[in-house]
Amino acid sequence: MAVKHWSKMQERGNRFGMQILLVCYRVFGRKGLWLVLFPVVFYLFLTGKTARQASHAFLTQARKVNGNNKAVTWRDSFRHFRCFADSAFDKIDAWIGRIQQHNILYTNEALFKQLDEQQQGAIFIGSHLGNLEVCRALSQHRNSKTINVLVFTHHAVEFNKLLKSINPDVAVNLIQVTDLGPDMAIMLKEKVEQGEIVVIVGDRTSTTTAGRVIEADFLGKPAPFSQGPFILAALLDCPVFHLFCLKDTKPNGETCYRVIFEKYADKLVLPRKTRQQTLQQIVSDYAQRLSFYAAAYPYQWFNFYDFWQNDEQVSRSQNKEN
Repeated sequence: MAVKHWSKMQERGNRFGMQILLVCYRVFGRKGLWLVLFPVVFYLFLTGKTARQASHAFLTQARKVNGNNKAVTWRDSFRHFRCFADSAFDKIDAWIGRIQQHNILYTNEALFKQLDEQQQGAIFIGSHLGNLEVCRALSQHRNSKTINVLVFTHHAVEFNKLLKSINPDVAVNLIQVTDLGPDMAIMLKEKVEQGEIVVIVGDRTSTTTAGRVIEADFLGKPAPFSQGPFILAALLDCPVFHLFCLKDTKPNGETCYRVIFEKYADKLVLPRKTRQQTLQQIVSDYAQRLSFYAAAYPYQWFNFYDFWQNDEQVSRSQNKEN
């Protein structure tokens, strides 16, 4: 059986279902909705063989890195699914203002303040680890910058439209991307020059061109990372930051969110003679930080496909099927 590229996997859910979720959330609250949603999550777990296998493989690798030899069980993978479902509630909480400032713990907050005070644009490279939606919703309280988020799936666009309808005052522009071509780069450069922020994830391979990847160590195994986000960062000629938002618990048991803001470079430069080697180092540095936090927060890893799959082999397999 052929392995599918992440972008070819059928998205389970639609906007109508999301709207029902939101209505139930407002009526029953978070705990009440979980009673309704639990059977749905369990059904998706039982029928989602590919996602279930990917969860098992990822959790196994994360445990190996952490020196834990305990075998991953179906209960562990089901917990992984539940955390993913629960992250949707975190997004809604953030956008309707239920997450308070005392529940946010910032790492290197001074860097972000400095960026805002200088009226300088930047690119933030995030991931599908944790919950970037929380950062975006909270941005309205932290600065006046417009945030431009590049999204790659229709499902992401629809969910974000729903979140936007909850709180239209958040200065976030969603830009659906099918190809990071010259026109897109020019448009984003103009936004950065106007002091705006561009957010892109670095942990998804290209939706249109397989093979444009660089392999880097991720949790002890080589994994393909798209070159696109990092080449784009170089073209924008602006400061580059790694961004993570991870759900955690304070010593008193209270839920909190760790917003981790790490400056990587004032700008990325890809010299012609050493372009590939430099790009390899940039991607490897990103993969190292992603590995570090993924090992620390494994149940917040929301890439439910074989992350270590060979991008070109998957593409050739799908071409044969077509």
